[in-house]
Amino acid sequence: MSEAVLVKKLRPGARLPTRGSATATGFDLHACLDEPLLLGRAPQAVPTGIAIEAPPGYDVQVRPRSGLSMAGVGVAFGTIDADYRGELLVTMWVFGDRAAYEVEPGERIAQLVIGRVAEVQLVEASELGATARGDSRHGSTGR
Repeated sequence: MSEAVLVKKLRPGARLPTRGSATATGFDLHACLDEPLLLGRAPQAVPTGIAIEAPPGYDVQVRPRSGLSMAGVGVAFGTIDADYRGELLVTMWVFGDRAAYEVEPGERIAQLVIGRVAEVQLVEASELGATARGDSRHGSTGR
């Protein structure tokens, strides 16, 4: 049996997250707005009208939708901690050649992806194991 993530609608117009297909890993998050919201280059918090309760041991992330990204609309990755009960807000802005984007009420704006948290400990070490890559700079494996 699967674990349950509880979802609470906080106001009228809020929609429960839904999967776009039977095998989708993300649940679509919808904008909960009374009227369209004009995005510009400055990040704005777009409300979803929902709050969640994830079981301890789960990692809940807000991720961009690829279609919006291709259209020049950015969404910041975000982590929803298991003890957070506030409204889910999606940080959005425009980039590239796009000057503005109008978010419509009910529009799919991001994805909610849920996975298990790995039970690990971070341990300070004076040395790390050697690899072929070594300590080469960020992005050193190419494009």
